[in-house]
Amino acid sequence: MAGESAEKKLYDAATIGDVATFQQLLQENPHLLDVVSFPCLRNVLHIAIKQGQESIMEEVLQINQELARDLDSKNSSSLHLAAAKGNVGIAKRLLAIAPEMCWWRDCHDMNPIHVAAIKGHDEVLKELLQMDLFPAMERHRGQTVLHLCVKHRQLTTLKVLAEKLGDLVNAKDDDGETLLHLAVRSNQDQVVRYLVESNKMKKLSMNSMGKTALDILNESFRDTATYSEIKEFLRSLSDQSMLEVFPKLTDVTMVVVVLIVENTQ
Repeated sequence: MAGESAEKKLYDAATIGDVATFQQLLQENPHLLDVVSFPCLRNVLHIAIKQGQESIMEEVLQINQELARDLDSKNSSSLHLAAAKGNVGIAKRLLAIAPEMCWWRDCHDMNPIHVAAIKGHDEVLKELLQMDLFPAMERHRGQTVLHLCVKHRQLTTLKVLAEKLGDLVNAKDDDGETLLHLAVRSNQDQVVRYLVESNKMKKLSMNSMGKTALDILNESFRDTATYSEIKEFLRSLSDQSMLEVFPKLTDVTMVVVVLIVENTQ
């Protein structure tokens, strides 16, 4: 077993990026990386990644690349840690070694793309998506990665993913809820505006309770400017939905239908 002093020195070197001390410790004990395990079952590579120490990461990988595939006690891979940290350089290096880590799930049932999305690390996400789009299609407890963006209020990240993932924008979660349902529930007018103005969502859909996002909005009393703005955007989608439901009605009849809808909202 490694001595307590050597283990602490190794931990400190990885934490602060002290390459000289790191190299000296390994010269004294070439097997140090193989026998040391830090709290939460993390190896020295995990420690370096969490602290953003790319120089130490490179030193470790030159000696033993298999350490990149080790999981900690939370089932997090080194790529999970890089995604959470938002370090593009580290993520890119790890992908070159073990691209399959994009699929791996941690104890929260999240893959690295889910982690990067909820943290709002757009540049890391772009790197992960270049490797493979399919892990981004994987759901987390019934929700798409786009639902996670709305849930965690990551609008910029939502825009990045929506441009890459196409039809996933209109997907429903296990409760039948769209991104609009979630945005309305959490009073995120900017998300509603983006989804409507970008034509990402062109009609209102019902959830498993038979309610649209507009229904949910109407059930809550919010005497605010945000409430009014959200309602106007949703009503524009409601009108489009009516046009799709009654495609063969005459123009006059259609006007009557729209007026009825408006008067009931």
